[in-house]
Amino acid sequence: MGSTIISEANSFVKFLTLCQYESKDSVYMDDVSVLVGKNDEHLHNIINKNQPIFICEKAQMKFEPEPTESLVDDGSLVEEVPIKIDQDLGTEPLSVMKARQLLSWYTMAQNPAMPLIEAPGTLHPLWVRCDKSDPCATAWLGAETIYNGNKTTGIKLYTVSCKGPTGDESSFATLDDLKQEHQKRHHPSTMVTKGWAQYNLFCSMKEESMVFESQSSVIANLKWNNVEKMLECPPLSSVATLNIRVAVGDIRSPMYQTYREMEFLLALAEGLRTGETEWLEPMEAQSAVDLTRGLIEELESIAHGVLGNTAKASESQKTKMDATAAFSSMVIERGDLDFTEQLWEKMRRSVTSFEDITDCLKIVIKAVRHGQIKPWIHKDSSSSLSKMILKSYQQQIDAVPLTGLTPANMLLELGLDKIRKDFINYLVGKELTTLNYLSYYLDTEVDLQEQVIRVRKLHHLLEILGTCSTFLSLPHDRLFLFTQSCLQYYKTSNYDEDHVFQVQIKAALISYFYEKEQPFSWAVEVSSGQGSREVKTSYFLSDKSLVDHISFDLDLPLDVSVSGENETMSYYRTMVSCSLISFT
Repeated sequence: MGSTIISEANSFVKFLTLCQYESKDSVYMDDVSVLVGKNDEHLHNIINKNQPIFICEKAQMKFEPEPTESLVDDGSLVEEVPIKIDQDLGTEPLSVMKARQLLSWYTMAQNPAMPLIEAPGTLHPLWVRCDKSDPCATAWLGAETIYNGNKTTGIKLYTVSCKGPTGDESSFATLDDLKQEHQKRHHPSTMVTKGWAQYNLFCSMKEESMVFESQSSVIANLKWNNVEKMLECPPLSSVATLNIRVAVGDIRSPMYQTYREMEFLLALAEGLRTGETEWLEPMEAQSAVDLTRGLIEELESIAHGVLGNTAKASESQKTKMDATAAFSSMVIERGDLDFTEQLWEKMRRSVTSFEDITDCLKIVIKAVRHGQIKPWIHKDSSSSLSKMILKSYQQQIDAVPLTGLTPANMLLELGLDKIRKDFINYLVGKELTTLNYLSYYLDTEVDLQEQVIRVRKLHHLLEILGTCSTFLSLPHDRLFLFTQSCLQYYKTSNYDEDHVFQVQIKAALISYFYEKEQPFSWAVEVSSGQGSREVKTSYFLSDKSLVDHISFDLDLPLDVSVSGENETMSYYRTMVSCSLISFT
């Protein structure tokens, strides 16, 4: 009996050693699948360690149907070979008994007092998915070897048990329960407690969350010491980190009008790049040509001393900006739009074809060439139309062939020029950065498509700042540091709306959002010991299961409120306990 166990342990550990050496997943004894180096996302959240591990789970059985014979018209038999289809059934757990057997082999092999078992060298920690078939509802069993240099001095054995969701707080473990469990296992002279909580701050605005489903999220992570009770609210001394992910296009965003402007710019750039343009629905009833003619007529009226629609439009724009300022503290629009920027505004709201662009630019160039208008242009404008108009001040007008893609490129330049100035006006005007720090994003020497990419990154940054300043009301010093961090990130990274940006803040700055809310995740840890011999007992409450390979009976009452002040959060309960075995 003993020799059989030793032989099995040797065989299993040799198999693990080979898998680790080859960094290759494999199947042991036909029923155990061993994954090498991978770290299950949920398990990582539980053990909070980022290291290569072995994961053992039930091997998927592959069904290979037998060939059959069938008769054909001439009466002869023909063998039919069926098609084999491999079906991914997902991860499947092993029985708790099988998991304990695997861990016992692993532990025996690491023990220097077992001379009949060949020492395997340094092995990854071993974790086994379990089917919670025991009374403790065990979902994972794990083993991690403790080394002192190359010498094995002990092993930590982990048990992860998980129970289904409930809103009944009386079914939660108490802090005293957790401390007693830790005391029973480790007999420490002192124990330390730490707490974690996560809040979805967007969900604190219930009315809006029920009407709009946003792809953006602001998650507050809070950590603190000296936990006093389960589900306690994080104290103001907590270390707080905001994880911010913003998807552009949310109608509630203070940047929504800028998003619509960027939407047209991106559609135009994509059409130039691919040759196929999906024009947006026009926002103006008048055609692009009529709006362009109207803009020129207004300029002519001003030149002759007649107060036309331009002055009225400017007053209207000021009123609109004042109204916007009252609604939101983040105003991107400027009041100093030059002629080409006003032209861009007219055209982006009305253009529906490349012919529209060509016709509008012909009207403008003709008016400039014949001296009908001498419009004001920003001296630092970089678009080709702006440069042409600036030269016209000295009676120097170069011929502009409006053929091929030239008109569309000219319009794209106008949009880039105007939007860049908008962004500079806000970022520099609010003292969130400097022109020097924006040089990468403002470079006009790169090709137009690259300029579009960089302006799009700036737009995403401003969407994030809109969330931080108007929704979270973060102070200027936090916004300044956060802006530098985001600008630095996008200098070397691709545009990515799924990227999570992080900013550390004082918990007091967001306490208004979370003090009356329930966390979607809350955890407490009781620990003792130091260094590699530190041991922990943890308890997690989460709105989603931290174990993805087993299912739970959702035994929830039918009268649970789903909105309003009486809403009750249901939590999955996960407990992680650890035993330390010393070999010395």
